Amino acid sequence: MNAGCLQAIDIDAGYDGALVLRGVCCTIERGWTAIVGPNGAGKSTLLRVLAGLLAPARGQVRLDGVPLAALGARQRARRIAWLAQLGEASGELTVRETVALGRLPHTGVFGALTAADEAAVERAMAQTECAAWADRRLNELSGGERQRALLARALATEADVLLLDEPTAHLDPPHQVALARLARALAATHTVVTVMHDLPLALAADRVLLVDRGSVRAHAAADDAMLHEQIEACFAGALAIERRAGAPARVWPRL
Repeated sequence: MNAGCLQAIDIDAGYDGALVLRGVCCTIERGWTAIVGPNGAGKSTLLRVLAGLLAPARGQVRLDGVPLAALGARQRARRIAWLAQLGEASGELTVRETVALGRLPHTGVFGALTAADEAAVERAMAQTECAAWADRRLNELSGGERQRALLARALATEADVLLLDEPTAHLDPPHQVALARLARALAATHTVVTVMHDLPLALAADRVLLVDRGSVRAHAAADDAMLHEQIEACFAGALAIERRAGAPARVWPRL
């Protein structure tokens, strides 16, 4: 088992007493896993549980065999980086200041950035192609630029588990593709989990986890024929998936 293995064991979870997830079990290891499913299926809720941001009503999440609940907040933050669907940061901060927040698990609130911290910040900005506007404030950026800065903040943590909720939101097609390429590159050394509505991009992942009505309906390699059948059924036949040898599958709308 590689470092960065996440396990969800018999997870029930929800909000205000209403369950969204029921009996979810899955193991996510190093590589890129895309979580897909219809609106309201429980994708983002599952990601929040995996991040330790939402305590399950029943069951347990383990990171490398250790219960996530047994890890302190700072220890967990060094291992798991999180990007929310609508990431938050003060609009008065510059991009560089925002990305530097990703080093807080290492420096603490009052610690100064070391040379190693500064290098991590620069690497993260280079990876997300936002270094050119490092000194601009967040409130001066477009939605796509802001999303890339917030992704850089997550990468600056240098955690071995990256949990990204709709990371391609607000990005134009070239930057969506760039993010998918980055996810593939990071997958060699990280556990990358992305919630995605864009099925063609999701099928470029190593593995796909299909969530439907609060349960895991399928979890398989992205080119698995049975997975494709389950996705087509889950979306009520509104799309067709065409397998292609040596390339990600194509997704076609059935009009």
